[in-house]
Amino acid sequence: MDIKNYLDILKLTGLFDRLSTEELLDLFKDNRYIISQYKKSSIIHFESEKCTSWDIILKGEVTVQKIDEKGNVLTVTEFRTGDTIGGNLLFSKHPYYPMSVLAKSNADILHINKDFVLHLCQNSQDFLIQFLTCISDKTAILTNKIKSISMKSIRESIVEFLNYEYYSQKSHVIKLPLTKNELAERLGIQRTSLSRELNKMKKDGLVDYDSRSITICNFDIIRKL
Repeated sequence: MDIKNYLDILKLTGLFDRLSTEELLDLFKDNRYIISQYKKSSIIHFESEKCTSWDIILKGEVTVQKIDEKGNVLTVTEFRTGDTIGGNLLFSKHPYYPMSVLAKSNADILHINKDFVLHLCQNSQDFLIQFLTCISDKTAILTNKIKSISMKSIRESIVEFLNYEYYSQKSHVIKLPLTKNELAERLGIQRTSLSRELNKMKKDGLVDYDSRSITICNFDIIRKL
């Protein structure tokens, strides 16, 4: 696959926006990269796989998941076109993926090898700053996710989700942007545990729900912003 087809996307990441088309083509002319296509639900990186490249999503969406010994799936975060993966592992003394990376949809991924990344950092201060920003942001996402899972009950996690969607959708009837199974994965709980807690909240008069929405019945659970 030809990098020429993705130059506009590379510029949108903020990492290469100061470079002209000609400069970008010159950077990638030595073929120190691979563009791979992945079908929906296929694994891009396995848990414990060694990180040997810095990845940029050129098309599609990917999800980072952790599967425990009981088969429970926790969706840590999702990334879309223009996002990057692996920068926080590539130069680590322990460069192994702690979780699996899967294609949520058909995806095109640019894999840039370690030497190329080092070359870019050494030759452009702007790129170095943007690269470090990417690393910091990914670390913050993971830290916040772990913190939210370890410190919140199931009900608190549901209420936090409802708060976010209430102010986002500006409605007390929250249309679910994902399936109940996907919501359970995002919250780091089992599907049955989510259904059980929603049923308890319904009996308590806090919410009502169906397969496509959750209706807020008691606004005491909504934080005033």
